[in-house]
Amino acid sequence: MGKKRYLAYAVVAAIFAVLVYMQFRTWKDFDWATFWSEARQLSPGHIVLAIALIYLSYGLRALRWKIFLRPVRKDASTVALIPPTLVGFTGLALLGRPGELIRPYLIARRTGLTFSSQMAAWAIERIFDIGGFTVLMVLAIFLPTELRYLPNPEIYPRLRVGGFLLVALVAGLALGALLIAKFGEAVAAWIEARFAHLAANLGHRVAQKVREFHGGLDTIHSPLAFLQLTGVSILTWWIIALAYREVTHAYGPALGHMTVSKVLLLMGSSMLGSLIQLPGVGGGSQLATISALQHIFNASHELAASCGILLWVVTFVSVVPAGLLLAHRERLSLRKLSEESEQEETRTELSPSPPAA
Repeated sequence: MGKKRYLAYAVVAAIFAVLVYMQFRTWKDFDWATFWSEARQLSPGHIVLAIALIYLSYGLRALRWKIFLRPVRKDASTVALIPPTLVGFTGLALLGRPGELIRPYLIARRTGLTFSSQMAAWAIERIFDIGGFTVLMVLAIFLPTELRYLPNPEIYPRLRVGGFLLVALVAGLALGALLIAKFGEAVAAWIEARFAHLAANLGHRVAQKVREFHGGLDTIHSPLAFLQLTGVSILTWWIIALAYREVTHAYGPALGHMTVSKVLLLMGSSMLGSLIQLPGVGGGSQLATISALQHIFNASHELAASCGILLWVVTFVSVVPAGLLLAHRERLSLRKLSEESEQEETRTELSPSPPAA
């Protein structure tokens, strides 16, 4: 597992280095004096409000997980789920992808449930995240918002295509979820038999993931729960969009024109860029946001760089102080939690398949 992780880091670092070099070539006239001048003129009130909104979004994520737990842990409280949420996102910020498993692992320990059940809830959460953001993005694209009047007139037609693709993606995910909900065990058994000859028990591993996802769908235990999860997800991304807007408005008139519909484009750029991340450093999300500020909203190199970095700090790194404080108070080691969660995931993948019904 360690060799694979280092290899993945090396590949990501190489891609990141290429992106940095490409940015460097386009920033030969970068003015550091202007960069620091932009940073010194920031409005602290907007930054504080943005951080408060981000912490509110973590509270909403804890509330959503409480809804997931309702069928099996009716006594689970939102307040009790906030610490593992903050510690989990701190692990993600500092450790990168290996830290993603910390949150479901901690919640499983706190609630006395299996790790696989909480990994299933985590997978369902990803779908609601994609769906919640898509609803807001599609509304911003197809309703008469400011996105129709961007400086570059060629961008809006591309956004419409992107909107249709997002709708198709969410529809595909929903259809896949419905099929697994109805035929999950049959799909898992077919995968296990079809790919049993491949190395590293690939068929069994994939089949186990399908079974986990099938079990995770049980967290959506009623139409009311589905509506609640959908509403909380949309609200969560709306709150994050407001935080983005506050950060841009901290720069005064230079970015005072940024509305919620516009910052949704920055959020989408950051999400795409986050696919290329270095632990504790990030990289891809900042570069993607900076590029969007430059090429979509005509911000200067210096302003785009300053705002892109600040957005990353506020929306991704600001959780670290609270997460580390909670981890210290509860005597938790992020690296140890990451290792334990990976070991638990491996045990789950290699566990015997349940007998056929």
